[in-house]
Amino acid sequence: MKKILLAIGLVFSTTLMFAQQTTFPVNGSYDTRPGMFAFTNATIVVSANQTLTNATLLVKGQTIQAVGAGLSVPKGYVIIDLKGKFIYPSLVDAFSSYGITEAPAQARGFGGQRQSIFVSTKKGAYGWNEAIRPETYVKNIFTADSKKADELRKVGFGSVNVINRDGIARGVSAAVTLNEDADNSLILKDQTAANYSFSKGSSSNDYPTSLMGSIALLRQTYFDSQWYSKQKEEYNISLDEFAKQQTMPQLFEVDGWANVLRADKIGKEFGKKFIIKSGGDEYQRINEVKATGASLIIPLAFPKAYDVEDPAEARNVTLTQMKGWELAPTNPAVLEKAGVKFALTAFGLENSRDFWTNIRTAIDNGLTEKQALLSVTSVPAELLGISDKVGSLEKGKVANFLISSDNLFKNGNIIFENWVQGKRFIVNKMDVSDVRGTYNLNVDGAGALTLKITGTGGGTTAAIERTGVDSVKTTATFTRNGDWVSINFNLKKNPKGDVRLSGYITSANPITIKGEAALADGTTGRFTAAYKEANKETPKKDEPKPSLANGSVIFPFTAFGAAELPKQETVLIKNGTVWTNEKDGVLQNADVLLENGKIKAVGKNLSAGGARVIDATGKHITAGIIDEHSHIAGSGGINEGAQSVSAEVRIADIINSEDVNIYRQLAGGVTTSHILHGSANPVGGQSQLIKLRWGKSPEELKFAGADGFIKFALGENVKQSNFGTGARFPVTRMGVEQTFVDEFTRAKEYAKAISVKGNNVRRDLELDAIVEILNNKRFITCHSYVQSEINMLIHVADSLGFKINTFTHILEGYKVADKMKAHGIAGSTFSDWWAYKNEVAEAIPYNGKIMHNVGVTTAFNSDDAEMARHLNQEAGKSVLYGNVPEEDALKFVTLNPAKMLHIDDKVGSLKAGKDADVVIWTANPLSIYAKAEKTFVDGIAYWDIDKDAQIMKSQQTEKARLIQKMLESKSKGGKMQRPMGDAPRLYNCETLENYSAELTEKEHAH
Repeated sequence: MKKILLAIGLVFSTTLMFAQQTTFPVNGSYDTRPGMFAFTNATIVVSANQTLTNATLLVKGQTIQAVGAGLSVPKGYVIIDLKGKFIYPSLVDAFSSYGITEAPAQARGFGGQRQSIFVSTKKGAYGWNEAIRPETYVKNIFTADSKKADELRKVGFGSVNVINRDGIARGVSAAVTLNEDADNSLILKDQTAANYSFSKGSSSNDYPTSLMGSIALLRQTYFDSQWYSKQKEEYNISLDEFAKQQTMPQLFEVDGWANVLRADKIGKEFGKKFIIKSGGDEYQRINEVKATGASLIIPLAFPKAYDVEDPAEARNVTLTQMKGWELAPTNPAVLEKAGVKFALTAFGLENSRDFWTNIRTAIDNGLTEKQALLSVTSVPAELLGISDKVGSLEKGKVANFLISSDNLFKNGNIIFENWVQGKRFIVNKMDVSDVRGTYNLNVDGAGALTLKITGTGGGTTAAIERTGVDSVKTTATFTRNGDWVSINFNLKKNPKGDVRLSGYITSANPITIKGEAALADGTTGRFTAAYKEANKETPKKDEPKPSLANGSVIFPFTAFGAAELPKQETVLIKNGTVWTNEKDGVLQNADVLLENGKIKAVGKNLSAGGARVIDATGKHITAGIIDEHSHIAGSGGINEGAQSVSAEVRIADIINSEDVNIYRQLAGGVTTSHILHGSANPVGGQSQLIKLRWGKSPEELKFAGADGFIKFALGENVKQSNFGTGARFPVTRMGVEQTFVDEFTRAKEYAKAISVKGNNVRRDLELDAIVEILNNKRFITCHSYVQSEINMLIHVADSLGFKINTFTHILEGYKVADKMKAHGIAGSTFSDWWAYKNEVAEAIPYNGKIMHNVGVTTAFNSDDAEMARHLNQEAGKSVLYGNVPEEDALKFVTLNPAKMLHIDDKVGSLKAGKDADVVIWTANPLSIYAKAEKTFVDGIAYWDIDKDAQIMKSQQTEKARLIQKMLESKSKGGKMQRPMGDAPRLYNCETLENYSAELTEKEHAH
């Protein structure tokens, strides 16, 4: 073997360096002879679908000349006998930042922490927003990184797709090899895909600050590109490049299954089929992910177990985090079973050495070896359009291949060599395959020990022994990846806690392992393990691993989720006090029949053959509560306040079905919520009406057929009285008025322009929404407090010809109720909020009653996740403060908000034909003692007080199981992380955040 290695070295020193033609001058003798090698007697895995035994691989220069069994070796080839060895295609990673300098972290910015920047400061004829940078080509900025290349080659990679991970439109990626040569000789394909994300990256522009802003900016860029290609007035490098890139593969990086669905939705809108680099949690919504039809690139960076030995700290770990740790390794298998095409990536691994450990963990959790190999070879090559070069071992392809000791996925397998573009890279010494034996182990901080390595495949298990006063024997976790060795054990005392060793085989005779030691108290040192003698016992045979027992996926994937969702059924609720909200008023000892998601009948002595009967004797039955002003169920920010107008953004794009507040509000009888943009600017984003269908997907929450609404705002927030730099217009109430005047004036001009046939008018998503208002196709709900500002907006609306639908959380409505009635404007208010800031100084708890008495359609809203849990009690306050009749008071949170939202033909009262959104209360619904026993949405009991008790009990049992499983993982040396709280974000009107900066922080934290 040593003679063979020497021969290879001699040939390489004179031939391979200059095997290919080059435009570069040579300083020295010029030798163009290609290296010619014949690898014989190997098991050659040509691809995941073809394996040859006792076969030969012929390589000349950088190219595979032939592969097959029984091949004759041509004259001049160096023969390398690989009997007992395996040859595989080198791995392909479809997503990497190799060779790219990481973009500088974006300033946290928005909210007054730095100077506002509204348009790009980039020099040149580029677009207005720095997050749109399609002009960036990796081929122009790529520089090989020998250290990183060596790290990836040791894992088994021969080529990677390099992406510049900066911006929303990121430019074009390139496929490169991991050879060591001039950069220009490493590029396999200079343009593999146009790349996108929802993170604006290092852009210094304020906009966008939110996820919905990122989506809107990308959507607008598609329209701008279409317009740009038809005009001759402007030259714009960014739009020019964006248009050119639409015919190449499109690759979109996202951070979770919900964003997989969002990216796919954008793709379908513009006729694009994205390859999506996902976050690895697709198993949580596999049906929805599969329905996209997208090909995925999924990470092998599985979460670490949480260190839950301390019960106090264990309480900080949520059920979502625990189940996510357990089920993340099942993700590849779930995707395989669902028939989703996917590649695996090493991107995101804390240490690239974890790649094989994690891929074997995925195999233990159901991923087949065939699919695993496909996902790291031919699939990524196909996705990137380089399958004619890499991904399998075939004639004419690039000579990227691995030589290994065994099946690539077998525990204990060793990758000996990784040949890249016909150049040999030694990963591990081919003559050190068996490290079993007894070793003298010396560890700083732990002293002299005995290490015994046993098992099959050259060593798979280990034990530690210490003799003397503190004698102890313990098992250890032992992981070997070629020359790299990891050993974890616990001596219980001296030192206390886990001891973690990580090192390399530094000598083959005698075998010596050296490296770093880390103790539980945080101290570090060195260790040395020197081979002493062979083991005396007979090695144990490999035994089949038992199938792993994992918990179920729950919907939603959070507390109070369930493996199976409640079903729609025919339900007869009998003998209750029925608050109809219709002319029949309140019926005593009456029945309500629910069938096929609708109210079938309301009356006395109803019957239905196969219906489930609920005895409501002594109980009250009402329509579901409707919250006109809510900020639950959103993600990535509820405000897009970087500009004074953000009518282009849509809450519909960011609905979060996993928000536990949906469940909590069902427990308070809420069935419908109007999810509004915040109040950071005069014209905010488009709102979304949802039904609280707990466990359904984001799209399934949306209230079908409802009119579109949009959030406007007045007051201190929109002029940034308490935040911001003062640079963003407007900063006065006069400026707020002018913002409205300008916006509607522009919208009228825009509508006129697009009505002219043949005009090449730039599609403007912001103005589209304003035109919808002018055409009575979208309706305004306006955040309001002070009488003078309310009068101002009414005047602006009159003068510019648009209507205001609702003044929301209006606290001085009692001062302008007559004008509101005359203009047909509804008023949604707080029941008794006052004195919490200057502009509510004149709020009174009689506001609702006065507006109601004047004839204004009046409602009480929450604007607060907690308050929405007891809106029934808020309605009751109108009885306390203003002696509002009880039936009218209940309408403040049922029928009246339904009227405001134009859905009173479907919900808000108990009437045959309306949606079966019904609540059963234990007492008068306006009472503080009333509890919602059951809450039906579309005839489905999404809240059941008895089932809730069962869910809490079962989930406590589930958490206990998972805690025990984590403790077992720790005892076996598994990697751990400290428990960190993961409380859901609670949004309100004033909530500001920077979505992109938070994404970056989250990535670095993991």
